Amino acid sequence: MTPDALHALPAMLQLPLPLLLQVPVQVPPQLPQLMPQLMPPWVLLPLLLPLAMLVALLVDRLLGEPPVKLHPVVGMGRYLGLWSDWLTSLPPRSALVAGTAAWWLGAAGVAAVALLAEQAVWALLQPWRGTAALLAAGAVLGLLLKPLLAWRMLREEVAAVETQLAQSLDDGRQQLSRLVSRDTTVLTATEVRETAIETLAENLNDSVVAPLFWFAIAGLPGAAVYRFANTADAMWGYRGRWEWAGKWAARVDDVLSWVPARLTGLALIAARPLLLASLWREAGRTPSPNGGWPMGAMALRLNRRLTKPGHYQLHAEGTAVQTDDMDRAQRLASRALWGCVLALALLAAGLRRTAG
Repeated sequence: MTPDALHALPAMLQLPLPLLLQVPVQVPPQLPQLMPQLMPPWVLLPLLLPLAMLVALLVDRLLGEPPVKLHPVVGMGRYLGLWSDWLTSLPPRSALVAGTAAWWLGAAGVAAVALLAEQAVWALLQPWRGTAALLAAGAVLGLLLKPLLAWRMLREEVAAVETQLAQSLDDGRQQLSRLVSRDTTVLTATEVRETAIETLAENLNDSVVAPLFWFAIAGLPGAAVYRFANTADAMWGYRGRWEWAGKWAARVDDVLSWVPARLTGLALIAARPLLLASLWREAGRTPSPNGGWPMGAMALRLNRRLTKPGHYQLHAEGTAVQTDDMDRAQRLASRALWGCVLALALLAAGLRRTAG
């Protein structure tokens, strides 16, 4: 507190206590200027990213996805699509080099835009100045983070599979085809449900937990680069004609998803820690080094078999998926998400507290 501020304190503070209790309390005009000092920057700043996470999830719940024309992930997809024909026409070695270069060019652009946006929030709102500035900065940063995660849309699309299955098997297959790249026309009703639950579990990580993890680590640029990497893997990370052009994109996504996927799997079995050894075993059954963790955890918690014909079967000892398992899976995923949010909020605050 400055000397001027001390002199500005009411003279009544110097009165004897009996008289002081009889004097009407008047707020000095200088007091609002002193309020930011009540919470020093080393207390305020670690709260910024956790606050932004909560705002992003609240906006996601209330409003869902932004318009397509304004959606950054749609923009990432358009950028990646520009390269498709050329990359897949190249010989293997050239395709690998060009695909890697195109990935880095896109990632650098995404990181630069996200960094500029984050720096603008800091420069304009100055969250270290006080509680009001912190809340404003957290709200804006949360709005910027929201398009990089998609929990409400994932839940609604997965729930719609069961709704459409109630109409007909073909309707259920059609709805599922919006979520996965595999051929859904040959799937039975049980396989449709299994695939929808697998998609919910895997994308709980890819679409929500992993972006929040990288946001906790590296702020808005971290979340944006992860989302770009995951989108690139979804578009380029295949065998066949994308074998070489998409190899870098696939490997980077594996690396960036490694920790979040295991965090998601552990969160799903948090209420049943004795399942850890079984989860370790089940997670190794999928071709992906990461997808088996959330999908295996979901299979174990539901005590249901989850199968991708010709590729893997998770928790083979479980029973067949039932009609009410979609709702159970949604509830398990929601609880796991909030467990992850708590852990990541503490991680984000702890990293900024240490840095401060």
